[in-house]
Amino acid sequence: MAVFQHVLWGYELTYPDDWIHRTTGGDSKHGEVEAFAMIPEALTADYQGPRSGQILLRAEFNSAGQPIEPIWNRHIAMIASWLGAKQVGSAPWKMAGASGIEAEIVLPKKDERRLWTGILQRNLTVLNFLVLHLKEEYLLFQPLATQIIASLRFPQEVAGVLTSKDGFPLPPDYVSIPPQDILQDIRDPANWRAYDGQHSIDSLQAFYLREAPNFGWSILEFIPLSNQTDLGFARLKLKKGDRAITLGIMPYQEETSPVARPARLVIKTELVK
Repeated sequence: MAVFQHVLWGYELTYPDDWIHRTTGGDSKHGEVEAFAMIPEALTADYQGPRSGQILLRAEFNSAGQPIEPIWNRHIAMIASWLGAKQVGSAPWKMAGASGIEAEIVLPKKDERRLWTGILQRNLTVLNFLVLHLKEEYLLFQPLATQIIASLRFPQEVAGVLTSKDGFPLPPDYVSIPPQDILQDIRDPANWRAYDGQHSIDSLQAFYLREAPNFGWSILEFIPLSNQTDLGFARLKLKKGDRAITLGIMPYQEETSPVARPARLVIKTELVK
């Protein structure tokens, strides 16, 4: 069996060695999608032949701390606009310490596929699942899909987390840049650092809420990126021993970015008593 861990969102799935996993890029509204299928063709556009079943998983950050019901309603509306689907009965769903809602979805009569969907929330991370396959391949695909989804875990540690010289966690593929490249009015540049990369601001918020405590940093304040504030970025204030850090997760515009709302990191360090 193969194991997929998402270093930013902090979840893990196990799937058969002969299955295919692929990450597809997000757009300006929706984040990246993790796709799993039995054959590569199933993950290509418009393929509806044999073994075309897919498991799709997309994570999002619930910055406003909303209850699960409005998130579910948006999820169902998105599926309806995509596939012309209508919801059947939904039911509560719990797994791996997360809770949410699941439902079998009715597709138009001419559609020969079966659709199941569900969402799970753990802390401020929401996972959106979608399983789509041919009705005639139910016995071939559904037991394996159920097994894969049931393997969901949120491990205490995930592979790929980097650290700075002072033990501050950093996401993979972020490189150091002059902080003046992001902020123009820095008066004491020796106390500032900045990192450039192309992970989404939603995934970076989830990453730091989880990994900062794992590396011994206490979170004193967290202000998420939200329409409810005028801050324009996410901010965390953290402390470890005699060192305090203010972390700004700064979104930026990048037309060629493979993710929705990429963000850079700006860090100010201070010594405290």
